[in-house]
Amino acid sequence: MKKITMLATSVAFGLSLTSAQAADKVTIQLKWVAQAQFAGYFVAKEKGFYKDAGLDVTINPGGPDVAPPQVIAGGGADVVVDWMPSALASREKGVPLVNISQTFKHSGLEVVCRKDTGITKPTDLKGKTVGIWYGGNEYPFLSWMSKLGFKTDGSKDGVKIIKQGFNVDPILQKQADCVSAMTYNEYWQIVDGGFKPSDLVVFKYETEGVATMEDGLYAMEPKLKDPAFVAKMAKFVKASMKGWDYAKAHPDEAVKIILAGDTTGAKTEKDQKRMMGEVGKLLASGDGKLDPKDYDQTVSILMSGKSDPVITKKPVGAWTHAVYEAMK
Repeated sequence: MKKITMLATSVAFGLSLTSAQAADKVTIQLKWVAQAQFAGYFVAKEKGFYKDAGLDVTINPGGPDVAPPQVIAGGGADVVVDWMPSALASREKGVPLVNISQTFKHSGLEVVCRKDTGITKPTDLKGKTVGIWYGGNEYPFLSWMSKLGFKTDGSKDGVKIIKQGFNVDPILQKQADCVSAMTYNEYWQIVDGGFKPSDLVVFKYETEGVATMEDGLYAMEPKLKDPAFVAKMAKFVKASMKGWDYAKAHPDEAVKIILAGDTTGAKTEKDQKRMMGEVGKLLASGDGKLDPKDYDQTVSILMSGKSDPVITKKPVGAWTHAVYEAMK
């Protein structure tokens, strides 16, 4: 009996070990810290969607000092979450990023201003001080200012820019007339900081016609020449979208999963539930496959700068549907 038991145990252990060895390893680098903005990936891991697809996925949170293009260029990730302006600017500078899936269909970026500054319309920004995020997040704003014909060098007829940390302190402390915000995060920090919605004027990039693609999945072009890597990314994207679908359908459970993965301890159930609700409005429908029209619009906006365009020429090979073709 003992011999049979030992044999059965050895076989079971062997199968388990073989199964573990067979799992394809994937490392994803997030654009920011663990929060509901990335719920789909955490849910896919926690619910076993990646495991069911034969994947062993490591999720690396980002932060203020983490630039996804630099991480993947250095071999620290197989796939990254980034905004398209940042990815295309990085591509022009020599980092061959390729969009393989577009998680967010809509832009959540906006500029929030104090109403007491007298700002009611975009042209009122002239002469005002605006907090802007850098690290690739500044490109849509610069395109917008170029469209308005405003310089951003602090000159009298332009807009004064201050480098905004990843918080809303400049508007709370009245160091700036306006700050950058996301619909699902910083806007609510401003409200929680003591401002009523009626005290604020909000300019959404989509409304102003300068919205560009935000959270998408990017891989390195040389790796995409390997059919095995493309097949692995196909499994990853499919399982990730399953995670997003589950998160949208079960927001409370998704928030619990996010909070469990928050190593900072700074997130609260209230803000993550609110974020999950707002993020749900930005998600692409269906499988997250990039619409070439959205890509073309982003490229057009980034090249529209009159004196300082974000990119100087139309990218070639900056997106692919190869991963989706591999799902069939």
